[in-house]
Amino acid sequence: MTAPHPRHRRALAIPAGLAVAASLAFLPGTPATAAPAVESAPSAATDGTSLSYVVNVSPGHRPSATVRRAIAKAGGTIVTSYDRIGVIVVHSANPDFAKSVRKVRGVQSAGATRTAPLPSAATTDTGAPQVLSGAELAAAEATSAKAEGQDPLESLQWDLPAIKADKAHEKSLGSEKVTVAVLDTGVDDTHPDIAPNFDRAASVNCVAGKPDTTDGAWRPSASESPHGTHVAGEIAAAKNGIGMTGVAPGVKVSGIKVGNPDGFFYTEAVVCGFMWAAEHGVDVTNNSYYTDPWYFNCKDDPDQKALVEAVTRATRYAEKKGAVNVAAAGNENYDLTSDEITDPSSPNDTTPGDRTVDPSKCLDIPTQLPGVVTVAATGAKGLKSSFSNYGRGVIDIAAPGGDSTAYQTPEPPATSGLILGTLPGGKWGYMAGTSMASPHVAGVAALIKSTHPHASPAMVKALLYAEADSTACTKPYDIDGDGKVDAVCEGPKNRNGFYGWGMADALDAVTW
Repeated sequence: MTAPHPRHRRALAIPAGLAVAASLAFLPGTPATAAPAVESAPSAATDGTSLSYVVNVSPGHRPSATVRRAIAKAGGTIVTSYDRIGVIVVHSANPDFAKSVRKVRGVQSAGATRTAPLPSAATTDTGAPQVLSGAELAAAEATSAKAEGQDPLESLQWDLPAIKADKAHEKSLGSEKVTVAVLDTGVDDTHPDIAPNFDRAASVNCVAGKPDTTDGAWRPSASESPHGTHVAGEIAAAKNGIGMTGVAPGVKVSGIKVGNPDGFFYTEAVVCGFMWAAEHGVDVTNNSYYTDPWYFNCKDDPDQKALVEAVTRATRYAEKKGAVNVAAAGNENYDLTSDEITDPSSPNDTTPGDRTVDPSKCLDIPTQLPGVVTVAATGAKGLKSSFSNYGRGVIDIAAPGGDSTAYQTPEPPATSGLILGTLPGGKWGYMAGTSMASPHVAGVAALIKSTHPHASPAMVKALLYAEADSTACTKPYDIDGDGKVDAVCEGPKNRNGFYGWGMADALDAVTW
């Protein structure tokens, strides 16, 4: 198996054996060590090539004539403008474009969204999921046939009873009036487990930074990551006698493609995705990614500051319009409340280098933005996954994201400690990561919205946390059993650094 490229930080394809645990982005027992900070890679391309930029101005009206003239004078071309939040997407080959427009009256911040020219030239395998074989499918179907009301592969889904989703489904599958948008690499809506619940009107391709509504533009190509399709199935795979069952198998799911063919989630695409969700009645957004090319965006860097501002405006607008935004915490076993973290992977679209950051000032976006539900991952034994980021006051809630079977083995008949999901082309397979935990919470949020259709995002989040099953800190946390502490959990049972308010509870979501 190919190890995940550093830019894909929210999902891991982890074989069951310990021998390949080194494929994890961050192994337990090997904490990051501080290293001297290095200068950021240049944010401008060489002459003759273009970069993409966001220019942030006062929201509520179209860019002023002064700003538009200044953009043109600096060699920029406006791609689109999100006037309601004051974010302008611009392309320019001028290496000093951002520096020039920052001086213009009315411009609040501006920065390059990437360090590689348009289009990105990077191509790297992300690490393939474990596709279920014919024999595994047959065995699972035989097991589920003995359980009344189960879909054929449901016996492999240890994650559903872990959040009481199996019991919840006896009461409600969720409402078709609720839509969860998957901001990701694209969703294969032709999959037999996704097609019955797919919301085409709320689906779009946002990779270019502006909506592409061409029919099917939201789908991944054969060469692109199956990540978004896997996530969509976890949320809303239909309970239809085929394949697996989603956490909320009666709600709608849409695909908002924000990851480009090379797997990068750039700011202009992410902003477009949140804005599309906001304007198309989406109730919940799932965000199992970080916004490239910086794992952490430092507000003392003028480019990165602009990216934080643009995505913050977009997430706030989506929530204002009724969406609960849910995001994955990340897979490096980082303590996001520590004084400093060594980030070895940024910028990931050109040449990364070690840099030491303060995670209270340098943010993983959208994960660490205000109002976003931040989700940590747990394994089949209910412990924090070996790779999951953590931190008291940062982690809001926990949900199954899987782990190496050698660390956390599920109860039979489940055979893998990873999370089952849908894959393009009518297939199913296993993946793991906080990418897989986040959609479980998005599904529970959708069930809450189904039960309380008039609840505001603030109320849905309040219920999500109140209904979570309090989970005490794991002390000592020695997930690999080598006698060394792999992470330190702080806080009480009902609000700590590993599990936040606790484990998401789907049954309470349909009964409270």
